[in-house]
Amino acid sequence: MTVHETGAVQSMMQNPGAQRINNSPAEAHDSFKTWLNDAIGSVNESRAESSQATEAMARGEDVDLHNVMLTAQKASIQLETTVQVRDRVIEAYQEVMRMQV
Repeated sequence: MTVHETGAVQSMMQNPGAQRINNSPAEAHDSFKTWLNDAIGSVNESRAESSQATEAMARGEDVDLHNVMLTAQKASIQLETTVQVRDRVIEAYQEVMRMQV
């Protein structure tokens, strides 16, 4: 999840009415699916970047230790955020399923 995506999520949470668009359920599903796939792809790219930087340092290449640590921390934070979002989505789904209609 990039900084831009995180900012978009925060703005939707702070002012949900401003982001409301009249979409059909299918369009909303496709939009959410695309956003989720992009976010997961971003997490995977950060993990791969961190892995490459760590491997380069282990091979003894001229790599700045600070950059290696920053990429590792960035990947870690993105993964943690993704796991937290996943947990909250599952929790919300379970809550909806418990509702009596």
